[in-house]
Amino acid sequence: MSVPHTALVTGASRGIGAAIASALSDRGVTVLSPRRQDLDLLSSDSIRAFVARHRNAGIDILVNNAGINILNAIEAVRPEDWQAMLQVNLTAPALLAQGLAADMRARRWGRIVNVSSVFSQIAKEKRAAYCASKAGLDGLTRTLAVELGPDGILVNSIAPGYVDTELTQQNNSPQNLAKITRTIPLRRLAQPHEIARLIAFLCSEDNTYLTGQTLVIDGGLICQ
Repeated sequence: MSVPHTALVTGASRGIGAAIASALSDRGVTVLSPRRQDLDLLSSDSIRAFVARHRNAGIDILVNNAGINILNAIEAVRPEDWQAMLQVNLTAPALLAQGLAADMRARRWGRIVNVSSVFSQIAKEKRAAYCASKAGLDGLTRTLAVELGPDGILVNSIAPGYVDTELTQQNNSPQNLAKITRTIPLRRLAQPHEIARLIAFLCSEDNTYLTGQTLVIDGGLICQ
């Protein structure tokens, strides 16, 4: 019989995060989706305080979904924007994994999924900080898989391509999205629930041996 599981999902208020929270809930997982006033990923102190408050919450699934992408050519990237993207996209996932790993080790079961991006593997203009942060996240994933694997904790990244979310609409004009769609073999953007289903599997007891991987889910975009 499956034991109860509790998941922390960051960035769960909309888009992919909301779909992840729903998919996990449908599998009987208790989902924690804190608001920014409870967990501010821009603040390492806030992250540590959140972890301290939830030591006994039974969190054995961590989905690092929250991310930010501030577009700018390299000459125009402000230091504060660079730091913010590294903090939210890379440092926050590392701190959350660091803080929750001990409880997962004690249970000898855990699942961590980091939401990366195809832009950890390919590049596009105005995304220097974003690409760097997501490539770092994939490296973190592999290291965590090696360190935590002996205690039954599986750690993976997923790398979505273009997903039909508010952020995608914000960073791309309708004309650009039409052009992008024509470059995707499936000729459409992903829907958030398609990403969420993959994450739900990776977080589940059905996943027993897949760890240390970055799984690209992009409709075939980068295979060309």
